[in-house]
This record gives sequence, structure tokens and C-alpha cells, in this order.
Amino acid sequence: MLGLFKPKTKSNGSAVAGGSQSVAEVVAKGSVSIKDIIAPSFIEVDFNYLKIDDKYYKTLYVVGYPRYVSANWLYSLITFDHPLYISMYIYPTESKTVLEDLKRKIAEMEATIETDMKAGKVVDPTVQVALDDALALQAELAKGAERFFQFGLYITIPADSLDELNQLSKQIDSSLASLLIIAKQATLQMEEGFKSTLPMFYDKLSVWRNMDTTSLATTFPFSTASLTKNEGIMYGLNQHDGSLIIFDRFTLENANSVILGKSGGGKSFLVKLESSRLLMMGTDVMIIDPENEYKKLTGSMGGEFVEFSGASQYKINPFDLATADPEPDELQNKILNLHSLMRVIMGDLVPAQDALLDRALVLTYRQKGITQDPETFKTQPPLLEDLYKVLLGMETPESKELGDRLEKFVKGSASGIFNQQSNFDIKNPFTVFGIRDLEENLRPVAMYVVLDYIWNKVRREKKKRVLIVDEAWYLIKHKDSGNYLFNFAKRARKYLLGLTTITQDVEDFLSTQEGKAIITNSSLQIILKQSTAAVDKITETFYLTGGEKHFLLSAGVGEGLFFAGQSHVGFKVIASEEEKSLIE
Repeated sequence: MLGLFKPKTKSNGSAVAGGSQSVAEVVAKGSVSIKDIIAPSFIEVDFNYLKIDDKYYKTLYVVGYPRYVSANWLYSLITFDHPLYISMYIYPTESKTVLEDLKRKIAEMEATIETDMKAGKVVDPTVQVALDDALALQAELAKGAERFFQFGLYITIPADSLDELNQLSKQIDSSLASLLIIAKQATLQMEEGFKSTLPMFYDKLSVWRNMDTTSLATTFPFSTASLTKNEGIMYGLNQHDGSLIIFDRFTLENANSVILGKSGGGKSFLVKLESSRLLMMGTDVMIIDPENEYKKLTGSMGGEFVEFSGASQYKINPFDLATADPEPDELQNKILNLHSLMRVIMGDLVPAQDALLDRALVLTYRQKGITQDPETFKTQPPLLEDLYKVLLGMETPESKELGDRLEKFVKGSASGIFNQQSNFDIKNPFTVFGIRDLEENLRPVAMYVVLDYIWNKVRREKKKRVLIVDEAWYLIKHKDSGNYLFNFAKRARKYLLGLTTITQDVEDFLSTQEGKAIITNSSLQIILKQSTAAVDKITETFYLTGGEKHFLLSAGVGEGLFFAGQSHVGFKVIASEEEKSLIE
């Protein structure tokens, strides 16, 4: 063992003997240099490691490469879950010299093959492969399509103990071996190896490998899967490199997101966690909740839970118009939206019935004194029963049929839900609309009415908001409400709104054009644990690799893939104990 000791000062000698002198004064007098101050206390150089103060270091250099490597093959080193010092040395070489060497090597290999053939021996396949590569490279160099370089790759591993150093060395060696790359320890050259990985371009090892331009390009580790930003909220832990996923969805092209996952995959926990963190960052959150899952969280966060049922105190009139700063075509757009709502309520309509419904809607507003003039919008809007009366008053078989389809919502079991004037306005930054107590076939109607109500609110006042639609399949299964949700997603960006769409019926959601359109129009996409029935459809839609597909099948609760724009990583949802108790 060779020990090299380098004390910072000489046992508190004369330069600092006075005790009251500052370091600056000592340096000024010339007794101690800057190098003495910043230098380590000692350096110990061993055969297989270097010890600097309390840290251990070991340097590896790469000597063997496979015939083929994929782009960004250094990714496993760059994202290794431990700090590493990695240096790449690239030396251009003159093509003329390389061509001369190649010519000689090609002649040698051809002679070897010819000798084996004359002797009746089987040609060594490694020689034949090397000859083919050399001929191809010779042609590319001669044409000027490629250039030639000498390439050196060195890796220094820091550790706090010798045992940790040896363990990390084995892990690095295994990681490289999986790529068919051979690395050796810089035995008896640990000091030279350490210096070679310092940011000084000080190549003391000089272990190089010939590389052409194409091969060299694959070594540049420019792509990264890190999604850590300086602003936003934390979504979880990046399982590729162990970094935190801190992201602001409002920095993307649009703030829309979609969350797909099987039942029990952790969708609700993730959404509740995101909602609570968004609220802390000053973003308003609104949720359409088909199962009243968010009721307890609403109470914990001081929010407002708006429950829809026949006996509920909260009412929303689907005929409401925006009275403050209405758009020029406000009434026309409202009638078009009501067309879609009526098709959700009444079912499919033939063209004649649709035309009849349009006349009835215009007449319903006119009877209340509401026209295209924005001043008339301040008049009390009509109710569903007014449309019902207009349809019956037309006295045609078609209008009577439409009236009969509407009767349930005016006089029947659903009469107390959508047939009253609105008595509610969104004031709380955390508002949840619960529709669990409605019949199954009434939920799409309620979700549509709430969406339309929220849209009017969003247009009146621009501020950062997130709207979460849980179990969006209720809307997607109806073409008209699915189209409305898609148009909602397209226009949300203009009003600083981010739409979050959640579903566990992934296969059915992706089988509709509206569902696919909503996904492709969402810049943030989160895919949690999937069933075997749905994973093939998701793989096709998101162009997943085989490894990502397997990851989704084997993922645990709260694990999945996080897509943000062009970047995507595997991630795991993490929360503090306080957040878990608040949510659960």
C-alpha cells in the first residue's frame, strides 16, 4: 500500500501560532497558500481504491463494447441511483491514417480466411464478422459519410465506506455487463483514474477505442426522464432515477389531464392528493363525484359539498344564461347545448324531431321575453316545465311524443331535481358536486347540467381552476354528452381551466372517438395499474414498449406511468402521514 499524506497546515505552526490572526492575514503573509487551504487532509492510494479524507473512490475504464448499441445506452449509468463521476474523452483522427490501417487489417483478415479455406478448416465466424465491419467502415470513410474518433470512457465511484464501494462497483459492473460492455478496474492507477474523471480534461489513463461518427453519437446522454421543476406540486417518485416528480400542469400546452386505471389501482387517492396540494398552491378545485367519495375530504379541507337528489336544497336550472358580459351568440350557444342535453334525456331523435325541438326551445325563451338582445338575459329564465308546456301546446304527434319523454323530469320521479330556478353559486375554492343518490340513468343528465353550469361560471371569471370529472364513462357512453365533454376540454385552456378526466372502464372509454379525442387533447396523462383486458388497448393508444406494458401489469397500488408532454416516466405516488390521514 502506498500512502500519500498532504496536511493542510504544518501542525498549526508559526503562521497561525498567534491565534488571533485570520486566514486572510496568514495567506497575505505567504505562510499558507490557497492550495494548502482547499487541499484534503490526506490522500491514501491503494491498489484498488483511493481514499481522500473520509471518502473512498474507485475508477473503472471501459475496454469492451458490443457490436451494436442502442441510442442513449449510457442512460443506465446517468440515472444510476448513486452519484458517479463519468468522463468521456473524444479525439478526432485523420481518415487517411485510419484508411491505411484498415487496408492493412482487411488484408490480414482476408489472408487468414483464405489460409483456413485452403487448409480445409472452418472459417472463424468472428474473423468474418470483423472483416464485414471493416469493409463497410472503409466504404463509409472513403465516401466521407463517416469520420473516425478515439473514445475513452471512465467512471469513478464515490462511497462512504470500503464495503459500500465494493458493492457499488459490482452493481455498476453488472449494469454494464447487461449491455455486453466490459469494464476493468484501474488497478495500480487509481490516482490517474481519479484525475481522469475530474472536470479538467486530464486523461491520464489513455484507454481508447476506435469509433465512427454514428457509433459515437449513441454515447451522448442528452435525453433524461427527470420531471423535477422549480414550480408546481409533487405527484410522486420517479422510479427511473429516484427523483421527485414536481410539476405544474399549467405550464403545458393545456392543463388537461386524464387518469386511467383499474378499480383499486389508487386513482381516487391520487386525485385527492393532487386536489389538496393544488388548493395549497392557490388553485380552485371543482369535482363531479358520482359516488360521494370526496365528501369526507371536502369537510376536512373546509370545502362545500353540493349534493344532488330529489330532496336536496341545491338546484341548478339548465336554462340559465350568463348575465355578466355575455357573448354575442350566448342564447344561440345555450340552445345548442340544450339540444345535446335533451338528447341525453330523451334518447336519439330523428331530424324532424330535432327540428321540432329547436323551434320549441326558441319559443320557450321567447315566451319569457328573452331574445338575442343581451339586455333580455336579465329576465328570469324558463324552466324545464315551460319547454314541456310548449311541446304539448304544439299539438302534433311528434311534439306530444317529445313531451311524454320529458314528463318524468317535470311531473315524475325526477321532477324536483332539474325543474327549479338555480339557488346556488360557486363561492368556495373547493366545491364537490355529489350525485350518488340519483338513479343510474339520471347521473349523465346531472353531470351534463353541472358541467354546463361550471362552464358559465368559468367564463365569467378567469382564474386558475381544475375541474375533476370522476367516472367520465357516464358521459362518454352518450355521444352528445361525450362531444360536450370533448369540446369542454378543447376550450378550457382559454379560461385557465384544467380538466381532469378519470375512468376505470378504460377499454370502453378508448373504444369511442370522443374518449380517444379527450385523451389526445390532454397534455398530462397518468396510467395506473391495468388489467390484462385493457393493457393491449392502452399499449396501442400510447405506443408503449413491451417493458412499459409489463410494468403496468405488475405495478402495485399507486404505481404507473406519468406522461407530461413528450416526457414519460414510471412513478409511484407518495404522501406524508398527515396527508394519508386526511385523505383516508
